[in-house]
This record gives sequence, structure tokens and C-alpha cells, in this order.
Amino acid sequence: MNETKTPLGFIGLGVMGEPMCANLVRKSGHPVYVADISPEPVARIGALGAHACTSIVEVAQTAEIVFLSLPSIVQVEQVCTGPGGLVEAGGRVRIVVDMSTSDVGRTRRLAEVLRGHGILLIDAPVARMREAARLGTLMITVGATREDYETVLPYLSCMGTDVLRCGGIGNGQVVKIMNNMVVFMTVHALAEAITIGRSAGVDGTLLLDALSKGSADSFVLRNPGQKALAAQTFPEKTFPTEYAIKDILLALELANQGDVDARAAKLTHDLLERTRAAGYVKEYYPVMVKLIERGYA
Repeated sequence: MNETKTPLGFIGLGVMGEPMCANLVRKSGHPVYVADISPEPVARIGALGAHACTSIVEVAQTAEIVFLSLPSIVQVEQVCTGPGGLVEAGGRVRIVVDMSTSDVGRTRRLAEVLRGHGILLIDAPVARMREAARLGTLMITVGATREDYETVLPYLSCMGTDVLRCGGIGNGQVVKIMNNMVVFMTVHALAEAITIGRSAGVDGTLLLDALSKGSADSFVLRNPGQKALAAQTFPEKTFPTEYAIKDILLALELANQGDVDARAAKLTHDLLERTRAAGYVKEYYPVMVKLIERGYA
């Protein structure tokens, strides 16, 4: 290991985590120690020059700054404070950067717990699609002090082109959750529009192409809209219905805490729940259009 370079860690090499970590390995110039419950992505990242580890403890023994890309706050807490986790390992970790989309309150509470063990937690969830993760063009919303933000900015810039400080711990999560809420609600609106258009005799692809040239245009229209709804393609291992439900529930929890009656978001949550109940759990969440097509039955 090059002792002049801060050793980094990366835990969670899933759909987003693997390409994010690949960019960190390629661009940072620092040694990166990686771990995941699946050996295959660890081997692939190892082939790029990372140090493949067989456990979280092994990462903690060497890495000083550890990045997490995990399904939810449940896994984040387990990795940080659970058995065999970063705290129990008693290694060199001084900063944990959670790039997952996580519960705001539990993120802030975890930060307090880690602070008691001499570890700083920064929330830095990511937005945009898997292709952006591959290209290193993610938007990353960061909850940290200005000084701590500057410390991790060079590493986050390996993975994203828009790295925004949103305030203190947890604020990065708030901004990301609101981003996802608006995306899901927009897909809901597009799913209704394309279903109405088709029922009136207009081709779905033509309709969304036309909308993209008018004031209804948006990133969501041109991506999940045209690539999934118009194409009627809802692959697994993209962003499944169960993940969308998790994120919109986080938004509704924030709404409840702020005494906001988020009626439109509740309607989208209801549709996503119906989509899951219909068996579309692992499919890309714009599959919600199938429920609209059959009258929400």
C-alpha cells in the first residue's frame, strides 16, 4: 500500500455500487478495499486494481474512509454497528460516507452513535440512472459541515459531476428523498397519460416523443418514460418496485413529521403497493402502468 495515500473502503457492490466503486478505483489514485456479500462483483472490482476483501472487518482494518452503497438504513446500521461491523472491528475507520438512500431520523441517530466511537458519518446519497453511475456523472447530495464536505469532495467527484452540500447530517437524504418522490409521481402521471393516449388511438412512443418537444418535457419523460413506458420494457435489476416503495415511504414519513398532507404522493404510493401486490416486485417500477391499463384491478 502507498502510505502517502489515504486508504479507502467501499462496501456494497450492487447495481449502483459496483460502477460507482469502479470509478473510485480508476480515478482516485488511492488504494480501495472492497467487500460485498456476493463474491462476483468483488472479483470484478479487484480486476480493476482494488483490494478484494472477504469481510467488513478486513476493510475496517485498513481503510480510513469507507463508502457504503446498500439497500437501506437497516443494512447501513448492520454494517456500521452490528456484529462483525465497522465499530466492532476496531480498525482504522474515521469517516463513513453513506451513499445509500436512508431514513433521515435513523441516519442522524446513527451519526451520534458513531461519533461516540470516534467515527464521523456523512450522508451522500446518489441520484440519476445506472448509466450515470457507470459514467461517473451522478448527482450526489451531501449532509455534512463545510469542512467535512471538502474532505470527501475529491472522492465523491470521482463518482459524480454534481456534488451538492445540502446542510448538516441527514439533509443530503432529505434532498434525495424529495428527488425520488417527484420522479415516482412524474412516472405515475406519464403512465396515466400514455394509457389514456393509447386508449384514444395514439401510439405511445409517438405521444411521449411529442411531449418531449413541448412544455411537458423532463428528464423523467426522456428516461423511464421513453425507455420503459413507451417501450413497454421493465427489466429486473434496474430500480425495482420494492425499492420505489421504500423511498416513497421515506418521503411520506418526512411529510408526516412536517404535518404535510402529501395527497399526490400517497396516490403514487398506493399504486406502487398495488403493483407489488400484483406480483411486479423485482421489475423496474414504471411497470405500475400495467395496473393503470387494467383499471387498478
